[in-house]
Amino acid sequence: MNIESKDILIRMLKTPNPYALKFVLNCPLKNQGRASFYSKEDGLKLPLIRALFDIPGLKQVFVFQNQMTLTHDGSLSEEAIEKQTESIVKTRIPLHDPNFLSAEEDLENLNSRPKKNLSKQMSPKLLEVEKILDRTVRPGLRADGGDLEVLSVKNNEVKISYQGACGGCPSAFMGTLEAIEGILQQEMDCPELRVTPIE
Repeated sequence: MNIESKDILIRMLKTPNPYALKFVLNCPLKNQGRASFYSKEDGLKLPLIRALFDIPGLKQVFVFQNQMTLTHDGSLSEEAIEKQTESIVKTRIPLHDPNFLSAEEDLENLNSRPKKNLSKQMSPKLLEVEKILDRTVRPGLRADGGDLEVLSVKNNEVKISYQGACGGCPSAFMGTLEAIEGILQQEMDCPELRVTPIE
């Protein structure tokens, strides 16, 4: 990456989840897609991600475009997390490759499934759900440092997994879940549709 430590700008933002902090940088962290990491081993080829897991109490790193959300256990103050994160980012970002592939993307490549053709491999119902969520729900979740992944759509049940700040957030499992369900029921004209979060 062609950016020097002195040129990196990083801003911390609070999220609705009291145990998640969002950081916005002036450089890309992931050029395409999104990725979640739950341990140092998950970030094996990424010095930045590995170093972040040296922060005591860190439970998850979620990366999307020029943003990352750190979920923690509350053992450190927000100020301490911010200070350590800024130090790690400034020393590791010159080594970071924003074109990295997540484990899921690596698997897709192994299975010879090009990313741009994934929509052709989705069922029509799953594709419809993805398009609705992209248009209505995901922009708000991403603004708060989170996201969601659709795991399956079967028999009027949509199984999802929350990511980033949404994971473990009380509002994600109550008000947000009801809103997602209501939007999908209305947009798909299917009042019996149910959304189930999988942890």
